[in-house]
Amino acid sequence: MNTKPFTSGLGENAVMITRVADRQWHALDDDLVVGRAHAQHRPDGRLFVSIDAWHDVAFDLLAEAMLAELPSPLYTLVDEADVELTAGWRRAGFTIRRREWEYVVPTDPRVTGLGEVQPPPGVTIVPAGQADESLLRAVDRAIRDEVEATVGWQSMPAEVVPRPEGDTIVDPSKYAVAAAPDRYLGLIRVVRVKRPRIGLVAVRAVEQRRGIARALLAHALGTLHHSGAPAAWAEVQESNQAAAALFEGIGARPMSSNLELVR
Repeated sequence: MNTKPFTSGLGENAVMITRVADRQWHALDDDLVVGRAHAQHRPDGRLFVSIDAWHDVAFDLLAEAMLAELPSPLYTLVDEADVELTAGWRRAGFTIRRREWEYVVPTDPRVTGLGEVQPPPGVTIVPAGQADESLLRAVDRAIRDEVEATVGWQSMPAEVVPRPEGDTIVDPSKYAVAAAPDRYLGLIRVVRVKRPRIGLVAVRAVEQRRGIARALLAHALGTLHHSGAPAAWAEVQESNQAAAALFEGIGARPMSSNLELVR
């Protein structure tokens, strides 16, 4: 445990920055915790940091302590509407790397216009929980390799990150797939925790522009609608115009945005 005093102006006592565990720090003012900082490697190898502090001074001192001990580059995610938090990271030398829009996506086919959408000839939709895991992992690997060869997997939404040995399949039961007789052509992942979230919609490059992505969305959103969920959520990188057009074309609307910052 490392403790370092700083003169903060928060009160009569100096703020103490304490490393309480590996890559974890606390800011103490008269033994009261007024801020916490944490750093963690994402599965893609990047180091992400976060700070939750009561005061700007505590934030700045925690950032100073972290930056003194951690290697660069460092990344963080913030809600763009949180102006104070964004300003704090900018004071620490972070700059905007990219912006993700969070869309609210209606599920009612009368709104989305997907009620009559069918997959193209020779393609069937396999519901979530029924996909063959080996074929699912094969299409996941093929799509990941295609993305890596073009825009790079780090352009994917922040939570769509590769697992150990490049595996991006978190829970096979969450994926519905578009299937040809001998292989899978695309996939969609829907996670239902607090609210339904479309984590990924992807189609192999040679199979794109055939309506497969719309068919996958029609299936997933229709399933959610029948279960009583009026809406789902999805994240789209600002520069991904094709994905934005896909979602906006079915009535989805951007509701908020997240910033990925880097130092």
